[in-house]
Formats: sequence, structure tokens, C-alpha cells
Amino acid sequence: MSTYPKSPREMTSGMMYFPRMLDKIRLHARGELTEDYHANLGEGFDKRCVGFLRVNYPELRERVLAGGTNEEILEWCFEKGRQLNDDDRLIWNHFISKFGWNDFATARLEELKQKHGVSHRTDIVTIADAIDLDEKRKS
Repeated sequence: MSTYPKSPREMTSGMMYFPRMLDKIRLHARGELTEDYHANLGEGFDKRCVGFLRVNYPELRERVLAGGTNEEILEWCFEKGRQLNDDDRLIWNHFISKFGWNDFATARLEELKQKHGVSHRTDIVTIADAIDLDEKRKS
């Protein structure tokens, strides 16, 4: 059975997207991640997230597969990489929540909307909106 990962809007300790990245790792390890996602594991937002945290994706993957809660794994990231303060989380969350809205990714967003036949939709304004639509969390 293939499964979609969590929404990019979900949070761990006030940090958006992190639960989605860990969910993709866990689902892939169990053979449950939708195949369309396999080639981009560790890329895209995953790559930006680990870069922001200053951790290595393969090491993060190992840590996730060793077990633990999202909160424990985020703490591990803080120990291995860097600690985030409230301003860091605010900046990251705005980046994730607004990506595709009047920026360099807007053209990609428009491609996704066209692919899904929703070019006319004015409520799909970010990549996170497009992901939630594609993964059936938004209709």
C-alpha cells in the first residue's frame, strides 16, 4: 500500500515541514511511500530543511530509522547541527508556508496547477497548497 506523507504544514516543536520529512523516511523504509517520492528523498524541501538545521541527510535517515519521536529527532538535529531560536523558526516557517507565492518558484507552482487542471483556482497560491491538493488533503 502506498501512502502520502504528512502535510508540509504540520509542525514539530514549532517547526513546519520537519514531520513530513521524517514521515517520508519512515514510510519509505516500510515500503509504503508513494513511488513518485522515491527519487526526491533528501532533495527539494528535505535538502533545504537539513541545510537549515546543518545536519547531513544520510545521518538523519539513520537516526530516524533507529527510532524515537519527532521531538527527540529534532533535538538530535540541534545537537548535531545547530539550535534554532524563535526567530529561526519564524523565518523557516514563513519560507515553507509562502514558497511559490510571488517568488522564484511561482512558475513551478503554475506548472503544478496546470498539471492538476486547477489553473483557475485562486486558493492554490503556494507549493504547500499544491502539495496538499495533490495529496488529497485539499479539494
